[in-house]
Amino acid sequence: MFPLNSKPEARNCCLPVRLALQVISKSMTHQVREEVLTFRNKLRMLHVILNRFSAHVFKLTRMKKQILCLIMCIFFSLNLSAIYPSLGGDSVPVNDGPYISFVNDTLKVLRIENSRLTEEYLLPGSRSEVNISPGQSAGYSELLRVFSQKPDYRQSFKRVDSIVVITDVHGQYNQYLDELKANGIIDKNLKWKFGKGHLVYLGDAFDRGDRVTEVLWHLFSLEKQAAKAGGMVHFILGNHEEMVLDEDLRYLNQKYRNVEAISGLKYSELYSANSVLGKWLRSKPVMITINDIIFVHGGISPEMVYRNLNIRQINQIFADSIVGRDIWATGENEELVFLSGDKGPLWYRGYFTDLTFSESSLDSILTFYEKAHIVVGHSPHNEIKSLFNNKILGIDAGIMYNQPGAILIYKDGCFYKGSVTGRREKL
Repeated sequence: MFPLNSKPEARNCCLPVRLALQVISKSMTHQVREEVLTFRNKLRMLHVILNRFSAHVFKLTRMKKQILCLIMCIFFSLNLSAIYPSLGGDSVPVNDGPYISFVNDTLKVLRIENSRLTEEYLLPGSRSEVNISPGQSAGYSELLRVFSQKPDYRQSFKRVDSIVVITDVHGQYNQYLDELKANGIIDKNLKWKFGKGHLVYLGDAFDRGDRVTEVLWHLFSLEKQAAKAGGMVHFILGNHEEMVLDEDLRYLNQKYRNVEAISGLKYSELYSANSVLGKWLRSKPVMITINDIIFVHGGISPEMVYRNLNIRQINQIFADSIVGRDIWATGENEELVFLSGDKGPLWYRGYFTDLTFSESSLDSILTFYEKAHIVVGHSPHNEIKSLFNNKILGIDAGIMYNQPGAILIYKDGCFYKGSVTGRREKL
């Protein structure tokens, strides 16, 4: 970077520039790498200018050179703090967790409180419990039970008269709670009050928002509470669950980049197959049916029907070969590539974007699966969108995009839109 014939004094005079470049290169996270790139290029341009200028500078007295270097150090320190706040002391404290993993018969619990990492351990036989959600704790045996659960690939439920569906919360914990409280799913203490009803979470708890952990643990807790009351919570995987478990972190909120830095772990490692939430998520289906309704995050494309894949097969393929796995590890598998692509159940948007999609196309899908309705998330709208007389219901009402949001309510054979005010509107 320096001319071969430059004097030692010239190289030393530009030392602050070199140090600044090294600090940027070593300390920045993936999220800020692009933000820093422009400033780094400016530093390099200034570096070249200083190299040329330094031929004249090294003739100055030693004291003048030291003063010049000190001024440059102050200048670069101020600019680095401005473009990369995590190097300074004014960043917002990070609070997150718990992240619980199973290691050699011991449950390791990580928390971050005021940007400091803490660790605790639950040993076999321990009566201690871990707070996982407001007013909800879990002990060793309950948490360990997750690792012995086997997926139910068939996922078919009948004679359910009350269903509520919410989707694409993306870490917006407060909005998620407001919707559930307003529509009678949870009480003021955030506990289950929906009796024998079924709550369907239609995917995409991860990414974009900054309270993903809270959403996941609350659903984890509700699952047990609902079962005790005779109801059920169904967590259906979305494309963002697949992405995070497959180490695709492009939509991660900056908070979780800070969590990576504090914990020393990649975000996807916090949801590995050895973690409680990671194992719990890996046991979840991609598609389920309740009564005559199919629930799937993205949708069912006509191409899926051409492949003659039933719901049990699709859930098993995702659990065994796609979620949390490298589909390219054993060479290209055309079926896996198709199912994990834009015509697969997690990514399909064709109901709302394909102008050639018709009711007859839909009827062939419904006939194949012997159902009457498909409920999907994934494709955001200003409100719940109904197509073909409620045969398709798109319920991503934009909670993540500063929309009021809405939930879908099914009661005694009819569909309703539920609002954050508790008002219901028949669809």
